[in-house]
Amino acid sequence: MTLGLVGKKIGMSREFLDSGTSVPVTVVRVEKGRIIDIYNKEKNGYLAVKLGFLKIKPSKLTNQMKGFFAKKNTEPKKILKEYRVDKTDGYKIGSEVGLEILKDTKFIDVRSKTVGKGFAGPMKRWNFSGLRATHGVSVSHRSHGSTGQRQDPGKVFKNKKMAGHMGSKFRTLLNLEVVRSDMENNLIYIKGSIPGSKNSTVYLRKSVKSINRKTTIEKEKVVKQVQGTAKKVAPKGEVKKDSPKEAVKKAPEKKEPSKTEAKKK
Repeated sequence: MTLGLVGKKIGMSREFLDSGTSVPVTVVRVEKGRIIDIYNKEKNGYLAVKLGFLKIKPSKLTNQMKGFFAKKNTEPKKILKEYRVDKTDGYKIGSEVGLEILKDTKFIDVRSKTVGKGFAGPMKRWNFSGLRATHGVSVSHRSHGSTGQRQDPGKVFKNKKMAGHMGSKFRTLLNLEVVRSDMENNLIYIKGSIPGSKNSTVYLRKSVKSINRKTTIEKEKVVKQVQGTAKKVAPKGEVKKDSPKEAVKKAPEKKEPSKTEAKKK
């Protein structure tokens, strides 16, 4: 396991490659995390590093958390995250961690909270077809219908698909491609869309799965190489031969009769 990062979703944009193709990207501003605590096997039983992200006013902290940050002698942080690691030798309490840990990473996992939709009906929430829109139905066209059986079991089972609160849940997207990283401005450009509205908190980490596919930029390089080799291989004086279909389409040209032939007739 490696360390992760926390950022804020700025919005969506697009990046243009050298060939002119545009790639839709989501821009995330990455916050620098401070190492607050280090866990070792002797004392805690496992190896881990605790990071703190985003500033918070001391007045908004509970007395317990005020004592915690005072004991660690660090400024208060809004989000505390613990990451399991293989070694804790290279980490020191008080040092900061930023976008440099994802410097050469091609694919990452993104976790954030989806946009809240409020109380939604079954047609919107679960894609139900609803009841008939014409005959035989009165004032219940978009209802979900019956929810139970008979006297036995005499209840509605848990996890029944019904109307209720939709959205505002944490969702994780795996293996998203990193198009570009801006170290100076702490910005990372992720291909495609991610859950959540603007200014929502985003959790980033290196991809858990091993991925063998090529990135968009690598594919562009391969296409350029293929086009370059094709131009070198093709001979200069080669004349294109007509295909059989094109030869059939081309009708033989009719020769106009000369003046002497016309006079004889």
